[in-house]
Amino acid sequence: MKNQHVDLDNTRNDEQRAVMRDIIEADHCPFCLENLKKYHTPPTIKETKHWLLTSNKWPYKNVRHHLLIILKTHKEMLSELTAEEGTELVEILAFAQKHTNAPGGGFAMRFGDTDYSAGTVAHLHAQFIVPEINDPDFKPTRFKIGKDKVKREA
Repeated sequence: MKNQHVDLDNTRNDEQRAVMRDIIEADHCPFCLENLKKYHTPPTIKETKHWLLTSNKWPYKNVRHHLLIILKTHKEMLSELTAEEGTELVEILAFAQKHTNAPGGGFAMRFGDTDYSAGTVAHLHAQFIVPEINDPDFKPTRFKIGKDKVKREA
């Protein structure tokens, strides 16, 4: 189930699904500034003209750090980003690396239709992920792109 802002099919746990149901009922975009604090409780780590850096409320398993870089203006497609927004995204990612003292990791950004992106929120945001490779139960983090066929047909 999805509305124009979130896609319940792409959630990963029960708490996230419950919050997304509330978002669908309210017909909000959870990452637009007027709604962000209603649904996203972790504090802002850094704010720039165009982006907010915060911890992911529902981090992936086996990660030391899972941060979100959320665009402050509602956009859904990469082609909508200005050069200034793109430059600032790279700058805030560099800050995230220094802030976390990350020896390595990755960042990813989904865009557009959540059937293609497998995102839960259509609003442009990037994910900064540092794995916890020293955990004895460590398994690599996989970043999904594309919704499962079964969910698309439901």
